[in-house]
Amino acid sequence: MRRPGVYRLTVRAESYRYTAPDWGVGEVWVSGGHLLLHELACLRHDRESARGNGSVNEAQTTRQAELTSPRRAQRKPPADATRPRHGGSGTPGVTIAPEVSQLCVDFVPDLCRRFTAQLAGIEVHYDDVPIDLDWCTPLQRDLAVAMRSIRWGEVVSYGELAERAGRPRAPRAAGSFCAQNQLSLVLPCHRVVAADGIGGYGSSGVALKRRLLALEGVVL
Repeated sequence: MRRPGVYRLTVRAESYRYTAPDWGVGEVWVSGGHLLLHELACLRHDRESARGNGSVNEAQTTRQAELTSPRRAQRKPPADATRPRHGGSGTPGVTIAPEVSQLCVDFVPDLCRRFTAQLAGIEVHYDDVPIDLDWCTPLQRDLAVAMRSIRWGEVVSYGELAERAGRPRAPRAAGSFCAQNQLSLVLPCHRVVAADGIGGYGSSGVALKRRLLALEGVVL
């Protein structure tokens, strides 16, 4: 199977921030009426604290940033485009366009309230949240759909996720997809664990995975 190239494109997106008590300030990126990616409050807080900037300007809602975003360009990649390390699991880099006017996206305020509720241990669901899956391969799309079916307080193994997706031979691909997930609450990869333990949680770390599971009454 041919691997899609990884290259850089410009995406027009609006960013919105939300505050979760005991977690910090998180951020949501929306493009074309769909959720593009979101950043957990504690991760944003930890990064800005590490930079020596514990305060966040709530009024700043747009910015130019280099992000790894799940959106595929609608054009042929350049000849020198690098390729993902794992077949079909990589995503292109994206530059958020500067000077983007913040548009009202109806689902965003409610989504931010749901994020805050979940981080307070209140059961919420995201079945109705429109997410951008245009970047997905057929395998990744199947995994994303299957992951959205994992309910509050439930855990499945990577192999079980692959089976739910109708891809029983793809547990490693399921693990790679979880590790690169940038919609970590809407696509609840913290509920996907190893067959013999908690498994990994990408660059965020296992401690955060345990913290999110504990909110749902799951101790691993």
